[in-house]
Amino acid sequence: MLVWLAEYLTQYYSGFNVFSYLTLRAILGILTALFISLYFGPKLIVALQKMQIGQTVRDDGPQSHLSKSGTPTMGGLLILAAIFTSTLLWGDLDNKYVWVTLFVVGSLGIVGFVDDYRKVIRKDSKGLIARWKYFWQSVIAISVASYMYFSSSSAAETTLVVPFLKEVMPQLGLFYLVMCYFVIVGTSNAVNLTDGLDGLAIVPTILVASALAIIAYLTGNVNFSNYLHIPHIPLASELVVVCTAIVGAGLGFLWFNTYPAQVFMGDVGSLALGGALGIIAILVRQELVLMIMGGVFVMEALSVILQVGSYKLRGQRIFRMAPIHHHYELKGWPEPRVIVRFWIISIVLVLAGLATLKIR
Repeated sequence: MLVWLAEYLTQYYSGFNVFSYLTLRAILGILTALFISLYFGPKLIVALQKMQIGQTVRDDGPQSHLSKSGTPTMGGLLILAAIFTSTLLWGDLDNKYVWVTLFVVGSLGIVGFVDDYRKVIRKDSKGLIARWKYFWQSVIAISVASYMYFSSSSAAETTLVVPFLKEVMPQLGLFYLVMCYFVIVGTSNAVNLTDGLDGLAIVPTILVASALAIIAYLTGNVNFSNYLHIPHIPLASELVVVCTAIVGAGLGFLWFNTYPAQVFMGDVGSLALGGALGIIAILVRQELVLMIMGGVFVMEALSVILQVGSYKLRGQRIFRMAPIHHHYELKGWPEPRVIVRFWIISIVLVLAGLATLKIR
């Protein structure tokens, strides 16, 4: 929005041209989202407390979690507000990639909001029935995948980039639709499953979003993309602003979500953030690298799949409790130890993912 204003004012004063620089807008984006989160965070927490929108804690989990019952949830509304405001202010709104990403974030946020609403306001412990949650996630993912596939203007937009292999870049064709579906739905649910401890999901999200910002910049720059042998997609560069907005909003939310948490993001935040990481990875053609950088999310999701599968097939559990962060809690690890160690793992995996861009 402000990009348009700056372009108009440039004819009167050339100094406004500085707002056309992507790096400046990215910095302003992260600062804007951070300020919004820090300023409105306390107000939202008070409002949620007054409305008695508190977390319901399972009594079959770690006993230390029982004290968290009643902690305000649906704090993801703050994250989404910060992301949307910052992106709309500093992003180039002529760029379709920006709108596609905001659509995924907003629509999955609505699905998460309905789930949270049923749980904490209508006191329905099941929330949104699983099949309906997956149905709407699927509708969103397929809609976006179809739009991107049929509106693609170059082969680079539907190319699969294989880590470590410089010359292997197959065209996905219609399999692009399948890839998009599983990445968006899978990442959305994986982040949702990870969001079980204070700050556990938001820090890996910040780290992955930061890395995707770097990748988006490299992908949108013809010189860097040619040097690294990755597809050159000019529109991808504007996703840097979206990524930095996610980082700023995440940092601001972490201020209140760090142990012991004053607020939880709820499904309205986790489903939307997971979808955001998924669609951005798709747009910059780095779905496989996302699996490396988001290894913590993958690990959490796999632990649930293995646990459920093992119990149904063998009648035995692999872990003491799934997702896997609860397994370590039940082994006696204090919650802060689990959180920080998962953060460390996430840092290592994000660096490994970035390294694949060069080690080819």
